[in-house]
Amino acid sequence: MSEMYMMITITKRLTSRKIHAFYEQNGLSPIFCSLANGTATSEMLDYFGLEATEKIVMMSVVTDDTWKGVKRVLEEQVQIDVPGRGIAFLIPLSSIGGKKVLQFLTDGQKFEIEKERSMKDTKYELIVVIANHGHSEEVMDAARDKGAGGGTVIHAKGTGLERAEKFLGVSIADEKEMIFSVARTEDKNRIMKSIMENAGLNSKARSVVFSMPVTDTAGLRLQEIQ
Repeated sequence: MSEMYMMITITKRLTSRKIHAFYEQNGLSPIFCSLANGTATSEMLDYFGLEATEKIVMMSVVTDDTWKGVKRVLEEQVQIDVPGRGIAFLIPLSSIGGKKVLQFLTDGQKFEIEKERSMKDTKYELIVVIANHGHSEEVMDAARDKGAGGGTVIHAKGTGLERAEKFLGVSIADEKEMIFSVARTEDKNRIMKSIMENAGLNSKARSVVFSMPVTDTAGLRLQEIQ
């Protein structure tokens, strides 16, 4: 696949509406959002007379060319580079589960399908699954069946999903669960295929799945010696 990235934007909840509107106007939906909190200490907040900051984490798939334009607008119009305003960054994608899902996530963006991206000496990949709320166990059962270990679930909300039927042939619920699971690189394709077959678009989970390279890990010693 060509240069594809997961763009993650973290900003204050009030500012997020402006950024979200800009993303949708520029064809960057679907966007998956999750509520978060800032980490300033209570002493610091009390000193400045501030309240704890609610934040929004937004995730969307972008190409190289799309990012160049988005970055320019975020800096010039949104002024995201002003301290405390927020941050946007990219994480490379190594694979996306299925041509229809790729088209759905990149609607309106120009890209060319190339060979699967890989990073030299990368032993592990982060498999990310976005599924309808309440189906994380269904996803993990399919993943474990092909050698996956544990997973972590984050609750999120999908936006811009009305186009799902156009590309995927199904409607997708707004309430989502994002499942993260680190797996060996050599096991990744088997795990992703199992998820697509058992908890994919033809199931109630309506899962889409993709992966990201992991450069190093700690805490997987038992897997290393198996």
